[in-house]
Amino acid sequence: MIHLKLIIFDAIERIEIALRTKMIYHLSLTNGPLWYQDGSLFTDQNRHQRNLEKLITEYGYSQEIFIKDHKRNHPNDDPEAWKIMEIASMGTLSKFYKNLNHQLPDKAIIAKGMGLNLHSELSSWLEAIVYVRNIIAHHSRLWCRNMVKKPKVDINNPKAWINDTLTPIQKKRVYPIISAMVYVCNIVTPNHNIKNKIKDLFTNNSDLPLHKIGFINDWDKEPLWS
Repeated sequence: MIHLKLIIFDAIERIEIALRTKMIYHLSLTNGPLWYQDGSLFTDQNRHQRNLEKLITEYGYSQEIFIKDHKRNHPNDDPEAWKIMEIASMGTLSKFYKNLNHQLPDKAIIAKGMGLNLHSELSSWLEAIVYVRNIIAHHSRLWCRNMVKKPKVDINNPKAWINDTLTPIQKKRVYPIISAMVYVCNIVTPNHNIKNKIKDLFTNNSDLPLHKIGFINDWDKEPLWS
């Protein structure tokens, strides 16, 4: 359903902006402008090298004016994090975040800024959100599809969340991921209308078999959705 995909894209964009902003601010403040190059901040060095190569490739392809200006005015200087991370894809941001050392205080601070108490929860959610983004970007279907990437549902001390007693099938469908998007949007853009758009869409299309995308009975009465 194209209308649902557009709503999801809106949610993902809000989450991406929030994640990028928090990563740039916190990590640059404590680790300097070139923190993304510092292998000591990351758990898996091989993964870090792959992520760094991907980021540099994205930087090379970028046509943003501020990136062109940097290349022209500072040809021998690596771009600061607030420049290069600004053009990083959601997938690249997610991979950099997941690979940060677990003991790094900034990793926990970023997770809390996104409304979660554990960095492992945020990493799980980001991977699932990126996965859905890629499905939509390639015009593939969400209906009746089992998600390869699944977000953690039994999260620690949620503010307003869904019932974590989902069936195995429900956990595989897109419902938990859409719910995760709404949850994060509630934190990073409190005045968003993502939730109401989804509720209106389903109300106006009451014949849709929502169970095929994992939505539970009385889903709109869950704390997150009510």
